[in-house]
Amino acid sequence: MRDKTRTNSAEPGDRLIRAGAIVFFIGAVATLVTVAPLFLHATPFPTYMFGLSMLMGVGFLVAGAGVLQSVAAGRRQARAGR
Repeated sequence: MRDKTRTNSAEPGDRLIRAGAIVFFIGAVATLVTVAPLFLHATPFPTYMFGLSMLMGVGFLVAGAGVLQSVAAGRRQARAGR
C-alpha cells in the first residue's frame, strides 16, 4: 500500500480546507484588532471592521465544506475498492 500512496498528493477538499483556514485566520486577526480598542480605551474602529470579523465564520464554513468533500471522496474510493 505504501508504494501507491504519494505523500504530496492533493486529495479532494484540501484546497478548500487551506483556503478556509486562511480566511478564518484573517477573520481572527480582524476580531482581535476590532476588540483591542475596547480594552485599551481607544477610539473604536469603523463598522466595516466588525464585518471583517465575520470572516471567521465564513472560513470555518469553507473549511467544513472541504472536510465534507474529502469525506465524500473517501467514501466513493472505498466503495470502488470493494
